[in-house]
Amino acid sequence: MGRIAVAAVVSMWAIPVSILVNRIVPNPYMDEIFHVPQAQRYCRGDFTYWDPMITTPPGLYYLSLAYVASLFPGMWFAKAVQSFSLLCSTTILRSTNTVFAIVCGILVYDLLILLRPTMSERKATLYAIVLMLYPVHWFFTFLYYTDVASLTAVLAMYVASLKEEYWISAMLGAFAILIRQTNAVWMVFIAANGAITYTENLYEKVCVRRNHNGIVFEGNNLLLDRTDIPTDRGLRRRKMSSSINTNDLSKFETSGDSLCHAPGFVDEILDTALKLWCLKWKVLISFAPFIVVALAFLAFVIWNGSIVLGAKEAHVVSPHLAQLMYFGLISAAAFAPLYFNLGQAAALYHSFRRNKVLGSSLVLVALTVGFTSVHFFSIAHPYLLADNRHYTFYIWRKVIQVHWMMKYLLVPLYVYSWFSIISILGKARNRIWVLSFFISCALVLVPAPLIEFRYYTIPFYFLILHSQVTNYVKWLTVGTLYVAVNMFTMTMFLFRPFHWDHELGTQRFIW
Repeated sequence: MGRIAVAAVVSMWAIPVSILVNRIVPNPYMDEIFHVPQAQRYCRGDFTYWDPMITTPPGLYYLSLAYVASLFPGMWFAKAVQSFSLLCSTTILRSTNTVFAIVCGILVYDLLILLRPTMSERKATLYAIVLMLYPVHWFFTFLYYTDVASLTAVLAMYVASLKEEYWISAMLGAFAILIRQTNAVWMVFIAANGAITYTENLYEKVCVRRNHNGIVFEGNNLLLDRTDIPTDRGLRRRKMSSSINTNDLSKFETSGDSLCHAPGFVDEILDTALKLWCLKWKVLISFAPFIVVALAFLAFVIWNGSIVLGAKEAHVVSPHLAQLMYFGLISAAAFAPLYFNLGQAAALYHSFRRNKVLGSSLVLVALTVGFTSVHFFSIAHPYLLADNRHYTFYIWRKVIQVHWMMKYLLVPLYVYSWFSIISILGKARNRIWVLSFFISCALVLVPAPLIEFRYYTIPFYFLILHSQVTNYVKWLTVGTLYVAVNMFTMTMFLFRPFHWDHELGTQRFIW
């Protein structure tokens, strides 16, 4: 019932707004001037042509072909079109993303249920609807871009992985990469964490069985009687003082005494590595499809000489460390009621206060990295400076560059945002998951020289889906803010048209 409700509500805004957009802006807009003609070439059966300005693979065009093929019989019988190629209009191609937006909403609902089994259908439905209103995702639902299809493919891959359907997940991962190359990082992220979860669930059944003498590993090739072996909780127990006898130890274990404290991060990594090694062949067999896809993608990058297909000179891999700072702040601001409130700020303060030396050191290191990033590794891409149809154009000029000190004054906000993100994720996921998420964000964002909010969409959804926000007021507040931003954006898009600035002779547009 929840899936139907999400699909119905998303359709209620997606279809009418799509009709409005196509009526007022019928011609290709922004990057659609590249994507639409390329898809239309495919519709005519010309698979040899490739626009050199297109940077992403042709996955979206293949999906559009399948979608148009499903519509063609009915359209042909109704005499709406005479040929297949005539059906590939800008309007029909845009509607591909409208369909994917509905599917995406259903996938978000499924993920909420899978990640939080105790959540009610009503809450999952509300949360999924709010997330479908996320402004960047919402706006590009109505244009022929790769973003909506890319997010849908990644989320479908994640759903399949959580259901332990790894072969299906890997195939979806391959198609996600065919839509956008950076999805290779998210495929590895999903596969790695899926392998860890798979190992945790299988470890006790295969590798360990308990008896009175200790722990016996499968095959009887290793017999140990130690207290620092991983247990069924997935934790590595610290060695107890020799003054504590066996009876005392059992009391401490059952009572949850502080002496049996949680392991350190290194212990957690070693514990996971030991379990993966114990089950290495089973893991390799189960996750072999992911390895094949990853190797195929690596071979493509080597053959192509770059991760992008076209316009390579405009998308050179660059050490854009500041991009990671921007993502932290934008994502936290996109869910401000959770991240920017007195309760969260107080929680961070107390966590650092409990260990002043470590806390002060972490803050000092984070601030140093932040200042270094914005000073030495902040890039102003020509596209950012030339095209004022993007919010990033105004944020760069009116905020970051309004004064030479502003980019440094924003560093504490970047640092707070990331500490807050890590803190909230740490309440729901283990530290290895949080670290792998951070590394994945860095691998996707740091090499990108252009500041573009669309690049933040997939990591933002991973972030919110795992943040375990259960407060109705916060979700309703966020939903209201999203609706306001979407209305403003769509009003500007539809009723304040842009015109080419012939005098400047650049991609800059004026009102």
